[in-house]
Parts: sequence; C-alpha cells; structure tokens
Amino acid sequence: MTTAQVLDIMYQTFQMAVRLTMPFLLISMIVGVVIAIFQAATQISEQTLTFVPKFISILAVMGFLGSSILTMLQDFFRQMVGIIGGG
Repeated sequence: MTTAQVLDIMYQTFQMAVRLTMPFLLISMIVGVVIAIFQAATQISEQTLTFVPKFISILAVMGFLGSSILTMLQDFFRQMVGIIGGG
C-alpha cells in the first residue's frame, strides 16, 4: 500500500465523517439558535432549556436519516475491506 493510497483512504474517512455528522450538527445548531432567541426574547435564563429540544431533534434526524446513514457506513466498510483484502 503506497502513501498515496493511505492518504486517499484518510481523505475518504474524513469526508464520510463529515457527511455522517453534518445533519446532526446543523439541526442541533438551528434548534440552539431558535431557543437562544426565545430565551433572549422572554428573558428566561434556564441553562437546561436547550437540552430536551436538541435531544428530540437529534432523535428525529436519526429516525429520518438512520437507514441512509447505515447504508452509507455499510458501503464504506465494504469498500475499505475490499481495499484491504485486495491489496
């Protein structure tokens, strides 16, 4: 296995990690901003108020995208095993 192949595998791994985590991070950020605006408008300074909506939104994203994320991980794993086995 050459250095270029190892670097390509590392690049694919980081790219896969970004693709898998981006929906969760974006939804969490959007919910956090909406809750922060709500807290600023109502002057509620409760720190735990953001936890439950973020948790529910992340569970919803996992429910909607869980099967496609699992499929992406399975395809990536098969590709990596093929590279390791073939080479």
